Amino acid sequence: MSKELERDLTGMGLSAELAGRIAEWLEAPYDGETIAAVKELIEQGNIAELTDAFYKDLEFGTGGLRGILGPGTNRMNNYTVGKATQGLSNYLRKIYPDEQVKVAVSYDSRNQSSEFSRLIASVFVANGFEVYLFEGLRPTPLLSFAVRQLGCHSAVMVTASHNPKEYNGYKAYWKDGGQLVAPHDRGVIECVNDIRDPAQVLYDSEPSGEGGKAGKIHLLGKEMDEAYLQAVLALSIRPETVQKEKDLKIVYSPIHGTGMTLVPQLLERWGFGKVSVVKEQSHPDGDFPTVVYPNPEESEAMTLALEEAVRIDADLVLATDPDADRVGMAIKTDNGTYELLNGNQIGSLLVDYVLSSMAEKGLLNPSDYAVKTIVTTDLISDIAARYGIPCPEVLTGFKYIGELMTLQEGKMRFVVGGEESFGYLIGDLVRDKDAVISCAFLAEMAAYHKSRGKNLQEALIELYLRHGFYKERLISLTKKGKKGAEEIQQIMKRLREDNIRDLGGVEVSRINDYSAQVSRDLKSGKESEIKLPKSDVLQFVTADGDVISVRPSGTEPKIKFYCSVRQALSSPADYDKVEKELASKIDRMMESILQ
Repeated sequence: MSKELERDLTGMGLSAELAGRIAEWLEAPYDGETIAAVKELIEQGNIAELTDAFYKDLEFGTGGLRGILGPGTNRMNNYTVGKATQGLSNYLRKIYPDEQVKVAVSYDSRNQSSEFSRLIASVFVANGFEVYLFEGLRPTPLLSFAVRQLGCHSAVMVTASHNPKEYNGYKAYWKDGGQLVAPHDRGVIECVNDIRDPAQVLYDSEPSGEGGKAGKIHLLGKEMDEAYLQAVLALSIRPETVQKEKDLKIVYSPIHGTGMTLVPQLLERWGFGKVSVVKEQSHPDGDFPTVVYPNPEESEAMTLALEEAVRIDADLVLATDPDADRVGMAIKTDNGTYELLNGNQIGSLLVDYVLSSMAEKGLLNPSDYAVKTIVTTDLISDIAARYGIPCPEVLTGFKYIGELMTLQEGKMRFVVGGEESFGYLIGDLVRDKDAVISCAFLAEMAAYHKSRGKNLQEALIELYLRHGFYKERLISLTKKGKKGAEEIQQIMKRLREDNIRDLGGVEVSRINDYSAQVSRDLKSGKESEIKLPKSDVLQFVTADGDVISVRPSGTEPKIKFYCSVRQALSSPADYDKVEKELASKIDRMMESILQ
């Protein structure tokens, strides 16, 4: 049957290799529902979908899996999730051969997240592990917190973060509560790639813990929530200011995600009595019916929250993504309208608030530090320098911030850090970005500036007057499927080979190639080493100090272009003029590199 089917598939224009991969999924051990779904694609003659679903294995990358839900080797389904979990289990047994391995598992509101979490728990139990499974959906940062609280060796969060509804994902964590980094990331990938047959994956027949390997699964619920909330409440820097401004009007939206489980009650316990939750987006729903993308970076996703803000005349608008590790924010301006801030602006305001408040209260120590990623605004570095603390840069991805926190533990104290993609962390309770903690601090920050007679727009302008007007823009080009992945590779190849010397009329003075780990001065020709791990990132630095960074996304079928420019701002009255000049400069630079 398989050979005959393979001939039929090649007759449709598919390669012999691809036809063979598809044919394997039409027999046992694949279940009837999966086989029927593959057959339907074949009957439809859906060559594009079959190709994308089977042309490769869904890669277990350095952070885990992320892909479209559906049948196929390049899709998120029971088989790819089972394979990933067995590979992770094999690696854990290899690293901890003489220990009782403990793992934690959580999930968000996406379609099939709950089912995947139970499957993951089943595989872990079958491998003899002690499993801590959250009884219901919870934010990613709570899982990171729980890892260290429980002394787990690893953990898995079922989430695709802010991706479209068609996606789900699998984020793997290590015993420090951070996502996998070297050498464990490569080690796990090798073990996952060694799983070549679904029969290699072990499953427990009674994953509930009530039979079979009873006692291996422990359900986590309110007690862990409470431990986290109590620890977070202790981080507040200005509780007296919050008490003074407790009537600050806040609109919050979880965008159908896990933030609803913790953010409203944390804001209430923090001291804010007027928190309005966007009702239409308060219920967890993997179809995300009110938005196109469940991503607070997208203005469209903030529409209902902004409408609610206008209705109640709110001071602040907050929204979190499905797994509540990213937060978007809108502020009320001088003319009473609401403005959405980008991730660099939010991060800069937050870092300045935390550091200035700690410095004022005598809480900042010489051993403290902040962190940012290489594509995040240098305004954060300037702010850290003002308060006399270092701000090292790491590669894009919060896992690298978490890695640095672990490496510096006991030597230096992490205070605050973030990345331009709306991910921030205050304090060292977790090792990943945390929108739950961030929501509380953004509200406290707004209360503080209100207590001094300022809104957040005025606070941002104060930063620009002090450090210069930084303006950033991100352009993402979506390139889906096998063809899109190839196009992204070609773009990066072209940019490396084109010998770019000018961006929109501004001379390029330096090129940083993080893949080659080399920084090259274009005038002198001298090269210096970039002391960070290899990453497919290019940076073009102009003579004016402006930067364009280019990188393929690690989580979406996109290539991203980040532009940051800076100009002195001498007076608030010049704000509009300088902003237009910087926007025009970005236009020219982006047009030049996107040609």
